[in-house]
Amino acid sequence: SLHIGQALDAIPQFDDHSFDLVFVDADKANYLNYYEAVLQKTRKGGFILFDNILWSGKVLFEQPASDKETAALKALNNTIQNDSRVQNILLPVRDGILIVQKL
Repeated sequence: SLHIGQALDAIPQFDDHSFDLVFVDADKANYLNYYEAVLQKTRKGGFILFDNILWSGKVLFEQPASDKETAALKALNNTIQNDSRVQNILLPVRDGILIVQKL
């Protein structure tokens, strides 16, 4: 099935579905919103992958307040690192892929 539209609008429509694997490569400012939306629909043992999580290394350094994307990625990284519902590993290939497994 093909679902066209904004992901944050479409995800709640999958009421009777659970996800085994979710790959997130979307607007970085909403990564934390995507995380919360798909985590509740991901089955125990399932995976969520986030692309571009290193953001060309910007997440390692202070950035101007106007850089909302970097701030959002840092917030996601911190949230996931401290979330007891999941475990994670960072693959530092290219621009980074964060693999999150729901416990």
